[in-house]
Amino acid sequence: MKLTSDRLDRISPSLTIAISTVARALQAQGRDVISLSQGEPDFDTPPNVKQAAIRAIEAGDTKYTDVAGTPALRKAVAEKFRRDSGLDYKPEEIIISTGGKQVIFNAMLATVGPGDEVIIPSPCWVTYPDIVSLAEGKPVLVPCGQNNGFKLRAEDLEAAITPRTKWFMFNNPCNPTGAAYNAEELRPICDVLMRHPDVWVFTDDIYEKLAYDGFKPATILEVEPRLRDRTLTMNGCSKAYAMTGWRIGFAGGPVALIKAMDKLQSQSTSNPSSISQAAAVEALTGQQDSIEEMRLAYQDRRDLVVEMLNAAPGLTCHKPEGAFYVYPGMHGCLGKTTRGGKKITNDEAFVTALLEEEGVATVHGAAFCAPDHFRVSYASDMPTLTEACKRIQRFCAGLS
Repeated sequence: MKLTSDRLDRISPSLTIAISTVARALQAQGRDVISLSQGEPDFDTPPNVKQAAIRAIEAGDTKYTDVAGTPALRKAVAEKFRRDSGLDYKPEEIIISTGGKQVIFNAMLATVGPGDEVIIPSPCWVTYPDIVSLAEGKPVLVPCGQNNGFKLRAEDLEAAITPRTKWFMFNNPCNPTGAAYNAEELRPICDVLMRHPDVWVFTDDIYEKLAYDGFKPATILEVEPRLRDRTLTMNGCSKAYAMTGWRIGFAGGPVALIKAMDKLQSQSTSNPSSISQAAAVEALTGQQDSIEEMRLAYQDRRDLVVEMLNAAPGLTCHKPEGAFYVYPGMHGCLGKTTRGGKKITNDEAFVTALLEEEGVATVHGAAFCAPDHFRVSYASDMPTLTEACKRIQRFCAGLS
């Protein structure tokens, strides 16, 4: 008798986590491996946030909370949306979950049925299509080419919408490309959505604070407030506050949708960690200096990595507006053979050989629904990134 359900067959393990696991295993064996595969800040959680968690423990705030989060955190999230994006959410329109991934899971499982379509610009985060598939929906991938800065064109969104379209899922800035959209660039996309009143909008803004060269990412409702009754705005603490392990994501949306997500969460994890919620209140309401320090460091790292990867034979690397990833194309390496005798037949062969021969872990583009590229996370210090890029240059120079 088969143990697992057919539902599980629709999804794959997270490839970004899988590759990071392989890299750690090789390091444990004594291999000299530089991992640029995981989307995790290398900075520590700010001291004021850690102290808030310690105070919560000492005060005995270790009990269950409301499933949708503590009143204090929902209030802080509502104020964050108002302060940063001009969005007016009431606390009852806010849900706190165990990371942004659970927000997505709750929203899709609560609303998507068999055959419902979810439009996802690609390249996209590996989790989006799998959660849609788990909900028995159909991911509809809309390619966004490097020649357009990996950005979605309004006409391509319009062409993808059908009577079965339930959601448009949008990530700004984007994982894996770092592409970001300002208000002017979002206007035509919002115009398309206004013409299709049955399409709901999921906007993942978790990298919004990490944008460079004065670029200001916008969110959908900033540009078109009339979409409010069918938009879920997601964010979290993981990236901007270096709180990946604390597992706090949140979203604002219509009360009926938030209640549906709350109902689902009540039968899965119930409330997020009470201690993490106390820390998140401090992150959102306390001093914000750490964000700018990280942002400036990431900007310098991005510039270094883009320059060095563009100097590698066969690679082309677009300079992104945000997040902490670059997504170089490796078309000039296809069909060639490594010094170790491995044939570069596709992007997965490229990253596998790069890890084996040079000890640099990255993620192949097919994982993000856009092959012939690979993702590099520059959430590492400058000496590490410099060494990693030198190894990538050496690897590419050795192809024949």
